[in-house]
Amino acid sequence: MINTIYFNTEFTTSAHTLGQLPKDSVAEVAFAGRSNAGKSSAINTITRNKKLARTSKTPGRTQLINHFEVTAGNYLVDLPGYGYAKVSKSQIKHWKATLGDYLRTRESLRCLVVVMDIRHALSDYDWQLIDSVMQGDAALHCLLTKSDKLGNSAAKQALMKTSKALEDHGVECTLQLFSALKKTGVEEAHELLDMYLPDAKFSQRSNSDEPAS
Repeated sequence: MINTIYFNTEFTTSAHTLGQLPKDSVAEVAFAGRSNAGKSSAINTITRNKKLARTSKTPGRTQLINHFEVTAGNYLVDLPGYGYAKVSKSQIKHWKATLGDYLRTRESLRCLVVVMDIRHALSDYDWQLIDSVMQGDAALHCLLTKSDKLGNSAAKQALMKTSKALEDHGVECTLQLFSALKKTGVEEAHELLDMYLPDAKFSQRSNSDEPAS
């Protein structure tokens, strides 16, 4: 079910270190993925705001932990892209350490959405990210983006292959297909967010129940 509350999501802050993260956070769903996997485009499509998360054809443009507030204390989080981003070794080292600490220790993190290009799913970088989140308490969801690049049958096969690989490694997670271009998978993504940002879901339900003036 589409939840229009996510269309009101607004940027709040960018953080270079964990100490700069919002102190009022109650629940967060974070998005992470290899550079150029379509992470920022997925966030923008889910929130129906093309300018919310910074997108670029140049890999690795997301260099900070960006928080977007859905409702008070409920956030979507855009994590730095990883993989072949063209940045210094010292910056990559900082990202890796900060990202790992965030995934393992952020108490308000409810779910990590690993964004993967369906044509290049489960790279070494994806496995590193999955391993980090498994050391914490957050749930895991895999978003296979750019599904429009494959036919329906091939996309479903890729989804099943990814699911089996995760299962074989003892990883518990949910998966879905997604296309920012075709706007497919948005309803399923909203249902996921509703699970882990319950206050946002409640706010939307309360608003819809209000009598017309």
